[in-house]
Amino acid sequence: MWGAIKDRKSLLKKKFQCLTQENSKQGNPTLLNEIYTEVYITEGGSGEVNDEHEVRQIEAASKRSATYDKPIKCNDIFKPLPGQEKDIRTVLTKGVAGIGKTVSVQKFILDWAEEKANQDVHFIFPLPFRELNLVKEEHLSLVGLIKRFFGDIHDFSIFTDDKCKVLFILDGLDECRIPLNFNSTSKCCDITEVTTVSALLTNLIKGTLLPSALLWITSRPAAASQIPPECVDQLTEVRGFRDSQKEEYFRKRVRGEDLANRTITHLKSSRTLYIMCHIPVFCWIAATVLKIMLMESNTGEIPKTLTQMYNRFLMILTDIKQKFKNRKETDEGMIFKLGKLAFQQLQKGNLIFYEEDLRECSIDTTEASVYSGVCTQIFREEAGLYQGKVFCFVHLSIQEHLAALYVHLTLVIQKENVLDQAATFKSMFARFLGSSPLFDLHKTAVDLALECENGHLDLFLRFLLGLSLGSNQSLLRALLPQAAIQSQWTNETVKYIKLKIKENPSSEKCMNLFHCLNELNDKSLVEEIQRYLKTRGGLHGAKLSPAQWSAVVFVLLTSDQQLDEFDLSKYGGSEECLLGLMPVVKASRSAKLRSCNLTGESCFSLASALSSGSSLKQLSLNWNNLKDSGVALLSAALGNQLCQLETLDVPHQLCFIHHWGPSHRGHQSGVNGYSSDGLTIAIPLLTPFVAKGSTVSPLGLEPELGL
Repeated sequence: MWGAIKDRKSLLKKKFQCLTQENSKQGNPTLLNEIYTEVYITEGGSGEVNDEHEVRQIEAASKRSATYDKPIKCNDIFKPLPGQEKDIRTVLTKGVAGIGKTVSVQKFILDWAEEKANQDVHFIFPLPFRELNLVKEEHLSLVGLIKRFFGDIHDFSIFTDDKCKVLFILDGLDECRIPLNFNSTSKCCDITEVTTVSALLTNLIKGTLLPSALLWITSRPAAASQIPPECVDQLTEVRGFRDSQKEEYFRKRVRGEDLANRTITHLKSSRTLYIMCHIPVFCWIAATVLKIMLMESNTGEIPKTLTQMYNRFLMILTDIKQKFKNRKETDEGMIFKLGKLAFQQLQKGNLIFYEEDLRECSIDTTEASVYSGVCTQIFREEAGLYQGKVFCFVHLSIQEHLAALYVHLTLVIQKENVLDQAATFKSMFARFLGSSPLFDLHKTAVDLALECENGHLDLFLRFLLGLSLGSNQSLLRALLPQAAIQSQWTNETVKYIKLKIKENPSSEKCMNLFHCLNELNDKSLVEEIQRYLKTRGGLHGAKLSPAQWSAVVFVLLTSDQQLDEFDLSKYGGSEECLLGLMPVVKASRSAKLRSCNLTGESCFSLASALSSGSSLKQLSLNWNNLKDSGVALLSAALGNQLCQLETLDVPHQLCFIHHWGPSHRGHQSGVNGYSSDGLTIAIPLLTPFVAKGSTVSPLGLEPELGL
């Protein structure tokens, strides 16, 4: 067995010692240990299904410090935490695309193979879902599956030997195209029993097959709920880079202290770009672009928006004209096909593709390696453990950028609005109606993004609008001469976006519209509010329009200050101020809403925030007359499973709620508070009565209720 362990380590070291995001065809792949910067991983997480666009989640996370989080080192995820008595068999790690899940898996495996950590594990078997998809229709035993993917394994007694610890890593649950039915799948306990791949995976995850084997599953947040909670012993979340880790990464990736300092300084000058640096893959994109542009003169304007950054990235990594002069495929044709693939798969919600997906976009699969070589790390071809091919864009944002470019080019070159087929006919009369096909396209895209509750079109919209800006047009013309448009029509788009901001005050949707204005180089609303705040020193007595309140929210949420504590009194202390700044309250860890005359309307808004995945851990409501209606609303919110509140300061009348959520199991914890299912409720106004020797039951309930 020891010889087999040594061979397994040698094979995995060779496979994982270089960054997987680097294309091997470039000749000098980067060693993982030279560039690796540990991402921030925390214990737990809310466990709720969050299907918001991942950039929304990143922008919210960028405002939070680590005060309330319990960090875990990557190599320690199978170690019980303090107070944990149960052994950990299955770990589920969630995190948005590009946040560092797969690289963390890679580093875990490499450290094991180099005998730096987790030597109590004898064998590791990485089984990415994107490769398991290739055998989804087959019937196999677990032994047959291992044979198919790991040709070096010949002794299968390791799976039944009690002294042998085996770890399976199922990376990328969100990429799984295999139906996982945990309710009706037939039971499988024998590693030699032939069944469906779906049954093998579900039985492995449930623990009916190889119950002694360790299991590590990674997933994007929206797909994590596929795994039943009872099958998971430890839930962790990858949060990406904190500010110190961002700087550490760039100092490793960008050679030379001066160049690294200039790169970091430039990124900090654009809050939009610096927020995106929470995503390690974006740091790689930014480093790729900036280390070239800051080193060379006459390279043009240094990117300050996402669209500018991704346009430059596309140009640098394709480099078609210099390296592939003899290709029959035109630059325009190749990018158009890749953009069509990106757009079609974005509509389907797919991050990975197979040969049939490429054929639908007229991409010759026999030349896929040429596409992969031309576009280097934009479009990647992978030869899996199993003899099959998987294709992907290196990150969701790259796919969204190419999808937006395809939509833009289809309008400019083919005169077709693919977002709205009816718009193709409208464009015939657009000039007579005083508008343009470009504005029609933008209007359709803005409306579609606003209709999308989870924000899945937010970043796509930013790219699509940014592509029409003059500075980005010059970049596009260098790559695609036919891509020129009349950018003066973007003024109409700016007006339309401002109209929509007025109609959608202080919402998450509205926040993206401000990012869209930034992509179009219009900062008038934000600059107006910044001048107002600087002049008045706050919002006391302010009479703002809905659009101006939205601008205040945008300024606060995109500032470089952490939102650990939101104190309403600093911004005016009125109910109007609370309602206008509710998105800021929702993004904060702690909120002091004392003496702000909460009414039914504000209690409804606050309850809605608490029930919808708010970041609030601490909330103070002292010195407010909540009334029965407000108490009922807040009580219902605190019973919601998405409510993350841990500490609540309440006025005395809140102590007389007769039902606090659906699972009231509390106990008296003394005069300072009351604890119920992890929620601590401070009751300062009851202290005088308790001090006089009065008996106070939990939440003011009568003792005979038996609670």
